[in-house]
Amino acid sequence: MRLTNYTDYSLRVLIYLTNKKPGELANITEIAEAYGISRNHLTKVIHELGKIGVIHTIRGRGGGIKLALPPEEINIGEVVRKTEDDFNLVECFGEGPSHCVISPVCGLRHVLNRALLAYLEVLDNYTLADIVTSPQDYRALLGLDH
Repeated sequence: MRLTNYTDYSLRVLIYLTNKKPGELANITEIAEAYGISRNHLTKVIHELGKIGVIHTIRGRGGGIKLALPPEEINIGEVVRKTEDDFNLVECFGEGPSHCVISPVCGLRHVLNRALLAYLEVLDNYTLADIVTSPQDYRALLGLDH
């Protein structure tokens, strides 16, 4: 299973915001520069994170973004489910008829489905707070110690 860049960037934004000082806002440019990723991609990611309720976006002069919930309340599995396009590991997981000739008898679909459920179950056991266990290290790497 491979996460899309969209989900990867979503998780990175949340990690970045977790490491900001309480009450301090971030902006898209600083996050893009910290990670060396496209500002345009982050704009879409941040918009979606706001729609799903894990960040607050404040518009206008002096605006920015911050976490909408404490890191302990942001579940990694939920974020992944809401930011991934689909979880179609193989063709027969998709909607509509499968073009695979062995679909009617294949046992692989069941095995892969169990693996996907186990993958998501593991992610469900972690929050953003569980991931950011050494904030001082993150702040140093992200250039937030200033």
